[in-house]
Amino acid sequence: MLSESEAIVKLINYLDDNFSKAVEIIFQSKGRLVVTGIGKSAIIGQKMVATFNSTGTPSMFLHAAEAIHGDLGMIQKDDVIICISKSGNSPEIKALIPLLKRDGNPLIGISGNSSSFLAKGSDYVLNTTVDAEACPINLAPTNSTTAQLVMGDALAICLMEMRDFKAEDFAKYHPGGALGKKLLLKVKDMIEHSQKPTVSPDTPVKKVIFEISEKRLGVTAVVENNQVIGIITDGDIRRMLNDRDTFTDLTAKDIMTQNPKSTQSNTMAIDALQILENHSITQLIVIDNGEYKGVLHLHDILKEGIL
Repeated sequence: MLSESEAIVKLINYLDDNFSKAVEIIFQSKGRLVVTGIGKSAIIGQKMVATFNSTGTPSMFLHAAEAIHGDLGMIQKDDVIICISKSGNSPEIKALIPLLKRDGNPLIGISGNSSSFLAKGSDYVLNTTVDAEACPINLAPTNSTTAQLVMGDALAICLMEMRDFKAEDFAKYHPGGALGKKLLLKVKDMIEHSQKPTVSPDTPVKKVIFEISEKRLGVTAVVENNQVIGIITDGDIRRMLNDRDTFTDLTAKDIMTQNPKSTQSNTMAIDALQILENHSITQLIVIDNGEYKGVLHLHDILKEGIL
C-alpha cells in the first residue's frame, strides 16, 4: 500500500501542459470519449469509462484487440480517444495507433514510457511512469495500474469542475440504490399513500388513543381551522397515564405538544432525516403552505434504505 501511494504522489511531478490540454480537448469535444487498452490497462479503461459516464462525460470502452477486428466502427469523427498502455509498445497497441490516427481524432496516450510508440503517436501524453511495481518480482501490474486509475480520476474530476457538475446532475445518472435515493427521494414520495391521523383540540383522549392506534404512526396531528396547532405522540399518552389515575375529563388540547417539528413535501428525504436526528424524534408533521399533508415516520426512511 505504501509503495502504491508513493507511486501516486510522484505522478504530480509528471503533470504538464499535456494534461490541461487533454482536459480542454475532451471538454470541447462534441463527440464521445473513447477509452481503449489491452490486458490490465483495459480493465482500468473500463473503470475510467464508468466514472466519466457517471460524471457528465459521455464515454465508451473499445478493447484494443477487438478494435482491429471490426470494432473500430464504434469511433465517430468527433470522438476523442484515450489509449492506455504501461509500455506503450505492445503489438496490439502498435497495430492500433495508426488506425486510430487515420481519421484525425485527437489521441491522448496514458503510458509509463514517454519514448514509446504510443507516446510518440499521441497528440497529448499523460505520463504514468512508476519506479517499480509493488509486486515482489516486479511483474504483476500494481503500481502502474493504480497510477493509470488515478490519472483517469484526475481527468474526470477536472471535467466535473469545468462543467460545474452538481449533486443534482450526479443524481440523474444514479437513480437506483441508496445513493440515488439520497439524492432524489423527497418527503412527498414517502407520504403520498400514508395515513393522516387527525384529531380536533376538543377530541376526548380516549378517541385520541383510538386515532393513534388505528393509523399506526405513533402520533396524531391536532388540527383547528385547517391549521396544525399541535401533536400527540405515544410518549405523550404514556406520560399522561403515569401522571393521572383517570383521563375521562381530558381532551387533545390538554396533552398535546404545541409548535411541533415539521417539514414540507418537497424536502429531500435525507434532509428530513437530519431534522429527525437533530431533535431525537421519530415523526415529522408535513405541512405545505399551512395545509396538513401527513406524517413522515423514521421507519419510512429506514425502509427506503437511505441509512
